[in-house]
Amino acid sequence: MTAETRPHDSRRHAAVKTVIILILVAGLVAFFAFGGNDLLTLNTIKTHRDQLLAFAQERLWTALLLWGLLYAAVVALSIPGATVLSLAIGFVFGRVTGTLLIVVAATLGAILLFLGARYLFADAARERLVRNARAARLLQGFEHRAFHYLLFLRLVPLFPFWMVNLASAFTSVPLRTYALATVIGIIPGSFVFANLGRSLASIDSLDNLVSWEVLASFGLLGLFALLPIIFKRRIDTTQKGTL
Repeated sequence: MTAETRPHDSRRHAAVKTVIILILVAGLVAFFAFGGNDLLTLNTIKTHRDQLLAFAQERLWTALLLWGLLYAAVVALSIPGATVLSLAIGFVFGRVTGTLLIVVAATLGAILLFLGARYLFADAARERLVRNARAARLLQGFEHRAFHYLLFLRLVPLFPFWMVNLASAFTSVPLRTYALATVIGIIPGSFVFANLGRSLASIDSLDNLVSWEVLASFGLLGLFALLPIIFKRRIDTTQKGTL
């Protein structure tokens, strides 16, 4: 790259960042301006459940596309409401189709958020993190075992979905690894909420929606995701002890 092309590339880079920021801001403004925060509520979905079912039966592919785009946008913009949408999708499309739609849409939204955060903020965030010795070691360990850590975080709901998306963007985790761990890791939770959506009429609150048994099952799945890391550390420790 020559000295003449650098200013041009820098301006183009800044222009792309500006466009991304404007899209994000416009999306958030439009969402709240059109009352999206009132639409993505349990009561609203339950009130209009008959209309939602009728529309899906008459125009299945259109309904799938609209629900998928809405879900992806909610995830990409980190807007509250994904749980309600998951229940609604399960109610409208059933367990299997609903699970597939949630997985695809959530993964698409997560990838968009991941790319946006990495492109806009990751460099500055990473520079600050590597100055701290403990944070630097954490980043290094996460990146070396990215798939298993990400899979664990997807399977076990210890942190909000959006937080895992942003935290991953601040590392050098490859997009392919991020996407694969996301797709696999959100399947169990997507099925649970799609299945719960079949009983939408009897759900009065999102509090304690998932039982402790289900959470314990997620925890066991997360443990299996970490087993390769645990075994590798044991092997490394044993080898060091024999030297």
